[in-house]
Amino acid sequence: MAHLYSHLHSPMMPSNIVSNNTSSKLFPRVSASIRPNFKKWFGSFTLKSLNWALAGTLALELSLSGPGLADAKVGVNKPELLPEEFSPLIDVAGFLSTGQEYRIIQEIVNLEKDTGFKLRVLAQNYPDTPGLAVKDYWQVDDKTIVFVADPAFGNILNFNVGALVDLDVPRSFWSRLAGKYGNMFYWKEKGEDASVEAAVLAISRCLREPVGQNNCSEIE
Repeated sequence: MAHLYSHLHSPMMPSNIVSNNTSSKLFPRVSASIRPNFKKWFGSFTLKSLNWALAGTLALELSLSGPGLADAKVGVNKPELLPEEFSPLIDVAGFLSTGQEYRIIQEIVNLEKDTGFKLRVLAQNYPDTPGLAVKDYWQVDDKTIVFVADPAFGNILNFNVGALVDLDVPRSFWSRLAGKYGNMFYWKEKGEDASVEAAVLAISRCLREPVGQNNCSEIE
């Protein structure tokens, strides 16, 4: 079983740009008496965003259900957008320079050689995406991390994590990674390419750490 992690931070909402001034209206300070309801609402909202990212980004065969699935974006399957030659990196959005693509591919190849984990990166702008077609193209399995960079979901970093990866990497790592390098303020200021490259390096460092109580606890 795989797990998909997509993290949306206040004040961001899917496919909308919200300013700091607006954030206080969207997420006002709540009193202690209504915090339980707020937490319940926020959990429902987060699950809805996960379902949306699932269907719109990859729609892989994941065991994920709950509120909002019916409202999710329609899954896409466009194998014609895949490169003819195999590549662990597919940049249909054109976020990356040739030099950045080379560095990221080398990092991915070395990571797989050293750890056995397969990192696969898809940079896209929904609905311009190969979508479902990447599953067979990349032979996604329990040791695969599919990293989808798509600004259409507000937070640009979304991860589909194989079950064996999930055993070694704390689940909080993915939300912390998205919070640091995927938030709208970061990629709007630094660029989508900077978010992608920083996330790849952080994932590589994490997977190379010995598994233990504190592995992947720091994101540089």
